[in-house]
Amino acid sequence: MQISVCNSWSSLQSLGLFSFPKRLLFSQPVCSDDETKHIVLSSQPTSTQRNCIEELGEHKSFNPLTKRRMLLTSCFMYLCYHPSRYLSAQALGDPSVTIEQVTPPVFPSGALFPIEERIVQLFEKNTYSVVNIFDATLRPQVKVTGVVEIPEGNGSGVVWDGLGHIVTNYHVIGNALSRNPGQGQVVARVNILAAEGVQKNFEGKLVGADRAKDLAVLKVEASEDLLRPIKVGQSSSLKVGQQCLAIGNPFGFDHTLTVGVISGLNRDIFSASGVTIGGGIQTDAAINPGNSGGPLLDSKGNLIGINTAIFTQTGASAGVGFAIPSTTVLKIVPQLIQLGKVVRAGLNLDIAPDLIANQLNVRNGAVVLQVPANSLAAKAGILPTTRGFSGNIVLGDIIVAVENKPVKNKAELDNTLDEYSVGDKVILKIQRGNENLELPIILEEKTS
Repeated sequence: MQISVCNSWSSLQSLGLFSFPKRLLFSQPVCSDDETKHIVLSSQPTSTQRNCIEELGEHKSFNPLTKRRMLLTSCFMYLCYHPSRYLSAQALGDPSVTIEQVTPPVFPSGALFPIEERIVQLFEKNTYSVVNIFDATLRPQVKVTGVVEIPEGNGSGVVWDGLGHIVTNYHVIGNALSRNPGQGQVVARVNILAAEGVQKNFEGKLVGADRAKDLAVLKVEASEDLLRPIKVGQSSSLKVGQQCLAIGNPFGFDHTLTVGVISGLNRDIFSASGVTIGGGIQTDAAINPGNSGGPLLDSKGNLIGINTAIFTQTGASAGVGFAIPSTTVLKIVPQLIQLGKVVRAGLNLDIAPDLIANQLNVRNGAVVLQVPANSLAAKAGILPTTRGFSGNIVLGDIIVAVENKPVKNKAELDNTLDEYSVGDKVILKIQRGNENLELPIILEEKTS
């Protein structure tokens, strides 16, 4: 039997269907009209419908659960899927008005405010010094939808000089560098923005890389008119609160500008290359994946840092970004260009990692574990950690300062020694048991 329900719930209630006793529900067809059996419910039932309802009330054979479900399901299907619900809305218009009458006036934007004009000029001047870098071993993949998936090795870089040297982060091309390429080998693809706004693609050949400072130098064979070197500023004179700008290629969107302020100085940067870099610049300028290797500029447009990392739980900018200061960049990049490596002044000693130092109950200072024979440290009289006759550990010297600069752990010792050059003579403050000593020592080239 087919049950057709119309109008609304009030129509059903007007018929008293939801107040029927259970005996009105039946299991066999009744009230036939020719060969098709219908019960049509409307707001004003016909005489035939009234007769059917009266017959229902006298019928004794029923299945209460099944018929009630059928009735409720029919009501629900009608209310939800009746074609009248999907008829297009009637368009309303006012033919008494014209297009001109309902079109508001458009006012010219006029001249920019001075601060806006300055930022625009800084971007237009420096954007040609920023390049887009792709790790040569990681190719973008075009999906069926046409969306380009940007690989992890996508980043930014800056034009360092007119010879074609490009500076970027070590981790931007880290996958290619993990294969130990030689100098001159192609490790990246470099896109340079031409004056007409067209990206020109070049092979980026490895010049040198320094994992400890997350910096790398590439070289491209590009004409001089395409190479617009960045102007390098002094990061040592930065102050918290001054304005800064970041230009890069976040998520593959090339030449994107973000503006912020210097939020902090002398931060420890936990770089994506797996090392800790001291003296970092903290900024709230939005830095996202793809900004790595791009420039952080001051309000004069000078390079004050190389963007390298973000602090986030989601992978996107959370208002805490970090940059390698230009003082560090100026010290590392020329060496990479000239020598292909970085020559560091240091002490050829084995210094205990923080975990071992904590196990030895040393909370302040760098614990000396081993001192190679015939090294300058051995000649200066620095003592290593040893074992006593009973098997107990005898602590070696603990370096607590270099030239009155406090040293709390191994990382701070390395960062402090980075400020010196090979051959410099420094005074180490040593804690040896209950004694406090001062030992002069000449710094030598630190072996990797």
